[in-house]
Order: sequence, then structure tokens, then C-alpha cells
Amino acid sequence: MPDIDITEVSRRSGVPASALRYYEARGLIASIGRRGLRRLFDPGVLERLTLIAWGRSAGFSLDEIAGILAPGPRLSVDKARLEAKADELDRRIAELARMRDGLRHAVACPAPSLMECPNFRRIVRLAGTGAEQKRPVFRADAP
Repeated sequence: MPDIDITEVSRRSGVPASALRYYEARGLIASIGRRGLRRLFDPGVLERLTLIAWGRSAGFSLDEIAGILAPGPRLSVDKARLEAKADELDRRIAELARMRDGLRHAVACPAPSLMECPNFRRIVRLAGTGAEQKRPVFRADAP
């Protein structure tokens, strides 16, 4: 496949040309030359841009992505960094699950007010002490 210019890369990837130039300045992608005033890229840049977008949605910063993706035309990924991010996401998922369960309990609690609900008060107390890692047990029949 022939080299593609920045306009075509932008069109195919959905990444604005300004972001492509920024990514190039940060070392995340590299142009391989110019056609007139337009930067040219190897078609493999599209795969690299997909990985950058995926990394951003997983919560990686651009600096982290730059450290994970080895420079050069051959794509190489630091698996240890991916594992560390997966562990971080697991912790975040558990935290979000606790929050979801607390909200669901608050909605379903039969107590006259949430502050009269012992389970909800325990959630608030744990959150206030930073001990929210101790997942409260919710019982449907508890007031």
C-alpha cells in the first residue's frame, strides 16, 4: 500500500490533523517524508493510532502510551505496563461496583430516610474514613 498523506490519515482515523502533528511532536507517530507541504505516513500509522486511542480510553496518559509503544515502524508493546494498567482497572472496577451497590441499596432501602438506614450509614462512615475497600454487605430486608 502506498504512503498516505496527513489528510487521508486524518480522514481514515478520525484524528484531526492538528492532533496528528501533536502526536508526531510527542514521538507517538512518525511521518516518513513529505509530498509538497503535506506529511506522508506509512499505512501502519493507522494501526498505531488505533492503539493510541485504545490506550487513551483505557486511561493511559500520552506519556504512558509513548513508553508502552516502542518507537519505529515495527509495533512493540511493553506487556508489563499493560499488566499494571489491567491491575489498576481491576481496582477501579471494584471501587465502582461498591459505589453502584451502595446507590442501588439507597434506592431500594425501606428505611424512612437514608440516614436512618444502618447499612447506608455504614457506607457513609466507611467512605469518610477511607475504608471503603471493606465492601459492605447489603441485605434486602435490612432497614
